[in-house]
Amino acid sequence: MPCLTCWWPPAPRTPRQKTSKEVVNSIFTPIFLKSNPINPEIVNRRSNAVIIKSIRHRIRSGVKNLTSVLLNISAFVRPMAWRNMASFLSFWKFRNTSQQRRTGEVKLGTHTIQSHGTTLAWNHCYDWLILLLLAVIEVVVYVTGPFHRFVGKDMMTDLKYPMKDNTVPVWSVPMYAVLLPIAIFLLFYIRRKDVYDLHHGILGLLFAVLITAVITDSIKNAVGRPRPDFFYRCFPDGKDLYDVWGGVVCHGEHGVIKEGHKSFPSGHTSWSFAGLGFLSLYLSGKLKVFDRRGHVAKLCIVFFPLLVASLIGVSRVNDYWHHWQDVFAGGVLGLAVAAFCYRQFFPPPYDDEGWGPYAYFQALKESSANTDTFHETNVQNVQAAEIEIVNQQAGQHDVAAFYFNRNLSPTLDEMELGKR
Repeated sequence: MPCLTCWWPPAPRTPRQKTSKEVVNSIFTPIFLKSNPINPEIVNRRSNAVIIKSIRHRIRSGVKNLTSVLLNISAFVRPMAWRNMASFLSFWKFRNTSQQRRTGEVKLGTHTIQSHGTTLAWNHCYDWLILLLLAVIEVVVYVTGPFHRFVGKDMMTDLKYPMKDNTVPVWSVPMYAVLLPIAIFLLFYIRRKDVYDLHHGILGLLFAVLITAVITDSIKNAVGRPRPDFFYRCFPDGKDLYDVWGGVVCHGEHGVIKEGHKSFPSGHTSWSFAGLGFLSLYLSGKLKVFDRRGHVAKLCIVFFPLLVASLIGVSRVNDYWHHWQDVFAGGVLGLAVAAFCYRQFFPPPYDDEGWGPYAYFQALKESSANTDTFHETNVQNVQAAEIEIVNQQAGQHDVAAFYFNRNLSPTLDEMELGKR
């Protein structure tokens, strides 16, 4: 009797799941066979083992070439991206700096007394020593007696003005000619925090005043011109006395007579125009009077110190302490010295950079140069670090490719031996 179970269809087999190596072989083998077809003549001549060996070589070459291409692309693109980012940052920095420089005042508040005051004063130590020397010279010249010019009886007609007290006391001259401008300099420093402006403003002002004082008193002693009230200095009781040559024989106090020979030029006027003239130039630069916008109020502020100095000069004529020629010469002398000393430290007021001293802009250029150098160094360091990272990643890719080829080798060996 026939066996019925023999005709029963066998149970379906569960398909075996492919391993990862088989999946890789099934993917890469057709691709490389299609891109690199095998010559039929060689197939007919060679055995299957030789064909499988050729396939294995082509797969390895393809994987290796693909890995090299990916690494080359990565090594080229990533540093290039960093360079583009650095270029963008450099452009943005230059753009911001250009905009700030167009507005004029940049990086204010970075140069203070605490940060740069000591260094700045030390760099100008010789200037401060010269100031001390000028102060000593001024004391010596002031103590030295003037030249006693010949004064005859006929000359006394223009020297009989009455003696009066000073409308502007001598002690007040340093107050408004030195201390007042320094106080204004301090106000600008509180607002701007620029020690260069404060230091050079004070240094230039002191130079202007002391140089003017030395020149004025030197000329006073050399000329020895009598004051308009010389008659009553020489003859306090009004009784004049002359020698055989017609010269005066004074019997007044020695100090009063000595002061009576110091008429030309006016010390009050020269000091006033030196200190207040320097302040006027300083304000014209800070307020940007010559910015071509036509703000007359700024011009009035600049003219006010000059007006005060002129009124002080007029008071010297009204008090009969000076002739008008003395006042005029003193004003010209003080204003000229103030202008020279101001230009030693500051640009002209009509200049675009007239609002700050030369030293501030020089320090700004040095700071910008150091910042640009530091920025370029950082960019180079970033690029070098990125190249090193790319090289490390390339080494990791090579290791991965090595393990991939090693895992792929048993499958290819099995195919070569005909087991798969």
